[in-house]
Amino acid sequence: MSATTPPLPPIALSVVSHGHGAMVQHLLGSLAQQASEGAGVSRVVLTLNLPEPEPLAPAGGWPFVLQLRHNSEPQGFSANHNAALADASEPLVCVINPDVDLSGGNPFPALLRAVQRQGVGLAYPMQVDEYGQLQDSERELPTPWSLLRRYAVKRRETRAEWVNGAMWLLPTPVWQGIGGLNTAYFMYCEDVELCLRLRLAGWTLARADAVVGHAGQRASHRRAGHA
Repeated sequence: MSATTPPLPPIALSVVSHGHGAMVQHLLGSLAQQASEGAGVSRVVLTLNLPEPEPLAPAGGWPFVLQLRHNSEPQGFSANHNAALADASEPLVCVINPDVDLSGGNPFPALLRAVQRQGVGLAYPMQVDEYGQLQDSERELPTPWSLLRRYAVKRRETRAEWVNGAMWLLPTPVWQGIGGLNTAYFMYCEDVELCLRLRLAGWTLARADAVVGHAGQRASHRRAGHA
């Protein structure tokens, strides 16, 4: 463990793979490196939403508890993460996408500092694409006017009223208090809805001083149906 990196409180992390074997292997490798240095997650719940080979452990084994969940039928984003974190006893929970790249540095110390601020219910990192360009992961609530400005006028939002679900860190009591994600949303807008419920419950969203890579496909930018 680095002398300048204090240990983190236990974190339960949930990641769902839809055949993302190589991405999951890379992500778990980064998490293992961070955990071996004393500043990483303590438990990872990997949900295999589709049949695929299990990830290969490093030579010394995983430095965290790795729990595998195999779905007999594919489930949605909300149902998968809710099930994975249903029994979390750790003080913090993390929801992360398999296409998040943590190789640029450990975001968890900064996320922890952000989520420990008074009134914060959810902390998140800044996201960059493969070219290092900042992604628009922070958004205004999707209203007819905000969508018109985004897609017709190409106006970038200035208010972080919700943030995409690529990577979140929440205190477990907050996650459990709002009931996790809303399973009425199978895919798309479940992150909008959760952030809205958090804010209606009096919590704020906090951007951490941390950067992660995110290779999101952004189907809503390519297909009008998704938008």
